[in-house]
Amino acid sequence: MKFPPSFLDDIRNRVSVSSVIGRTVAWDRRKTNAAKGDYWACCPFHGEKSPSFHADDRKGRYYCFGCKQSGDIFTYLVEKEGVPFPEAVSQLAAEAGLPMPVFSPDEAEREELRTSLYDIMEISAKFFEAELQTARGAKARGYLADRGLTPAIQKEFGIGYAPDDRSALRTHLADHKVTVEQMAEAGMVVAGDDIAVAYDRFRDRVMFPIRDPRGRVIAFGGRALRADVPAKYLNSPETPLFHKGEILYHFDKARAVAHKSGQLIAVEGYVDVIAMYRAGFTEAVAPLGTALTENQLGLMWKTVPEPTLCFDGDSAGQKAAYRALDLALPLLKPGHSLKFAFLPEGQDPDDLLKSDGPDAVKAVVNAAQPLSSALWARALDMNDRSTPERRASFEKDLRVQVSQIADETVRKHYLSDLQQRLSDLFKGQGGARRPFTPGGKSQPRLKWGQKPWELQQPASQKLKALAAKTTSQNATEHRERMIVLTLINHPELVHEFYSEFRKTELVSRELDSMRSEIIDSAFSMESLEAAALRGHLMSRGFGSLLDRLETQAKRLNEWFLGPGAAQDDARTGLRQMIALHHKAITLDREVKAAQAAFAHDPTEDNQAALVALRDQLLSAHGSEAHVDGFGVASGRSTQQDE
Repeated sequence: MKFPPSFLDDIRNRVSVSSVIGRTVAWDRRKTNAAKGDYWACCPFHGEKSPSFHADDRKGRYYCFGCKQSGDIFTYLVEKEGVPFPEAVSQLAAEAGLPMPVFSPDEAEREELRTSLYDIMEISAKFFEAELQTARGAKARGYLADRGLTPAIQKEFGIGYAPDDRSALRTHLADHKVTVEQMAEAGMVVAGDDIAVAYDRFRDRVMFPIRDPRGRVIAFGGRALRADVPAKYLNSPETPLFHKGEILYHFDKARAVAHKSGQLIAVEGYVDVIAMYRAGFTEAVAPLGTALTENQLGLMWKTVPEPTLCFDGDSAGQKAAYRALDLALPLLKPGHSLKFAFLPEGQDPDDLLKSDGPDAVKAVVNAAQPLSSALWARALDMNDRSTPERRASFEKDLRVQVSQIADETVRKHYLSDLQQRLSDLFKGQGGARRPFTPGGKSQPRLKWGQKPWELQQPASQKLKALAAKTTSQNATEHRERMIVLTLINHPELVHEFYSEFRKTELVSRELDSMRSEIIDSAFSMESLEAAALRGHLMSRGFGSLLDRLETQAKRLNEWFLGPGAAQDDARTGLRQMIALHHKAITLDREVKAAQAAFAHDPTEDNQAALVALRDQLLSAHGSEAHVDGFGVASGRSTQQDE
């Protein structure tokens, strides 16, 4: 019995692989991270004592590092439980709350229609790409060149051109035996009883193909090249393949990158996605001309627990942020939230990339606020608190908003956070603490999205020094290099530290890319050996980076991460490096938050908190492997000065 692929996809989207496998295995509590959809267990297909079986809810797949068994929810029931495939589909469809398809002639015809529509969209995409390279595509090529979209970028995103001709695509599709009715069903021509001759929907536009999560073209977005057309951007209409509230542009390629990096960034449009891609953020996506929907939010949460929404810094961007915040608030659950990043006013990602370069875009993303801070900042910005009655109204409105959170645990923590913020805010107004205000001048309040260094009033020299003093970036990147090189020299530890290594936040994008290759090798190579892994990394263009890592390790006498160190010493050093790195990253964030708090409200309490956090951060650097007996297994004396 053949089931429609769309029906099987619907089941996969509704039933997690962990829920199916979790009925027959016990997940390992130490390695499993349920909030990120990352599950580990002893393999149900072969006997073992330590967990090497991995299930990933975001990919909907499982894989055993030991026996190499892999598959999805259907293959698990078939291969592990011996359930016939049709029965497995029926069982999982019931769990998903989906009725089994009725294989009537009408149903078969609809499924055949969907299949033919995919073919039509693919033919159209290739037509537009070819037209871009013709003489009549010269204007479109000029537009793309002006925007910095190189031929390589055009190929990566499948960008094309719809010629200024009412019948160019219609004629091309007709040559491929496509009827006008099929063209209209796919949304590629405009037809109807009141239209004598069907005509191409897209004309004289730069074309951006829109793909489903499996990479199939299902729609297009067209950017007009003339200023006098009614719509600057035009999307395909709703079709059997395309429902714009359920799809994110570039999600098919961004999903895998986001899964590895733990970061997914949503911007406002096609060109914004491409600008983020050029700035190094290949995990960027965009909704399709509408406000973010609940389905799109769910799609992002299935990929990463805390996506970042990056908005233009104008009033429209702020309104879009408000809508997304209000949409997400009732849906929050443990481990799932949003972050909000704001571009400088009047700029989109492409503008910022052109004017200030990739580092400026990266700074905006890194400065993203958690949803709780965005909620608080919006309330501060939109409310008058000059009288007791207005302060009471301000507090009541905030509590009403927080009460919308459906999850009881998340709601409890939001109320606790809100109570602390209210206490700190109103304590200052009651005179319970003395503001640290040099020269007796009051400090202006930050607006939402404004940075501490953008305050109009000059700060004192002491405040400038505190706000400008940063943590040891070199120490953080140094530890990242040590972690990666240890696993290159001791790849037998990749399996043991897989979960920690994948989740470790790396500042260096070079090392992050190398980490992805190491993890991919762990899945693809039959035997992960140091020589084979090095050869693979060099073939992927990481030779010079590998040389730099080894040179630095030798220069600093970091013997415990070298290939000659005993596995026990490498394991001890790696475990402590990862723990210290996580601690340093967390403290670094807390220091930055304390810097912002002090710049916004320079009290003695905030100053003391900032100094204490910075002291903790500095004490975390340079503390690797201070463990009794460390080095003995490698033939080293613990008494000698290494």
